[in-house]
This record gives sequence, C-alpha cells and structure tokens, in this order.
Amino acid sequence: MDEDFAFFIKNFGPGAHRLEVPELSIARYKNKLPDQLISYWKDQGWCGYGNGIFWTVNPERYEGVLTQWILDSGLNFEDDLHVIARSAFGGLYVWGERGGYCLTISSYLGRYSRRTSRFTAENVDFGVRVFFSSMDPKYNDVVDLFAPAMEKLGILNSDEIYGFVPALALGGSMDLKYLQKVKIIEHLEFISQLSPLTDWGFPKI
Repeated sequence: MDEDFAFFIKNFGPGAHRLEVPELSIARYKNKLPDQLISYWKDQGWCGYGNGIFWTVNPERYEGVLTQWILDSGLNFEDDLHVIARSAFGGLYVWGERGGYCLTISSYLGRYSRRTSRFTAENVDFGVRVFFSSMDPKYNDVVDLFAPAMEKLGILNSDEIYGFVPALALGGSMDLKYLQKVKIIEHLEFISQLSPLTDWGFPKI
C-alpha cells in the first residue's frame, strides 16, 4: 500500500463490505481508467470506508444515470466519464479518461461542480493517489447527518444510500426524519428525472 492510500485509510479506517473486482471489470477499464486506480481495486476491492460514508464503486453500474444526467444538463465533456466513488448520500465522483477527476455531482441537490485536473496523462496515476489522500469524511457528510442516520437507520450495504424521502426537489428537507435507506441506482435514476443538474457556480478548481 502506498503512502497516499495509507493516509486515506488513516482518515477513514479500513474498508468493509468488500466486493471482489471481477477480471472482466479489470479488462473493461484497463487503458480507460488509471493503472493506479485499478491497482487499488485489485488490492482493496470495491468497498465502503468510514462506516460507509465513502465508497469505491463499479463504474459500469452508474453508466446509465450518469449519461442521462450529462445529456439533460447540457454539460459538454469531450471525454468519456466514469463514476469511481460515491458518498453515503449519493454524491458522485466522476473521472474522465482524458481529463482525470473532472466532476462531482451532489445528486440529492441536483447540483454539479466541474473541476480542472492538474494531472496530465504522464502523471495521472499520481492524480489518483492525490484524489484519495485529499479525501475527507466531512466532504461526504450532509449537514452532519451521517452519524445520526447510521444510528437510526443502521449501517449501509454496498447497494444503499441514505436518501431524502420525499426528495428535496419534491419538498423534502435536509432533516433526519426525511432520510431512509434506499437502493442507490433506483434512487439516483428517480431523482435524475426530477430536474436537470445545475451548476453550483463555484470557480473551477
């Protein structure tokens, strides 16, 4: 384990709910996603960290909803995009084959933030290491709801998130009483149909 991922583990704790990454998935994303990321997959699997506040994921499961969101929002990426990680509340971290870490999606709010990668093809593996070493549990929380949601609803499984029901776009509120355990893909597909993503308006990082 390299020092950057070791620092990530120090912040989050060891992974849990590990899913072994099939060889077919390794082959599918070889030469599309960085070797460093695939090396982490082989070593760690796809799993949750920090009691499930942050998860590494199978990008293939998110292809449909990501494509729909990009199309509906009019985002223009001259790149092929893949979700590589997500939060307990359905925040998505998106990696471009040529642009690296380029987009975050706050699905529960219907917002996105574009990023400008500092890493070129020559140092893209280092970009993966920086992505993990700079990750913080607080980035994946929503108004400090993670701990009370886990206490009330239990620890998430690998196919679940804490979702607002009703969705915020339908009158829900960022309050513990509106959170439920929901199946992540089905919930993301549902909220992606409520409204197109809008830009947070932050300067590109």
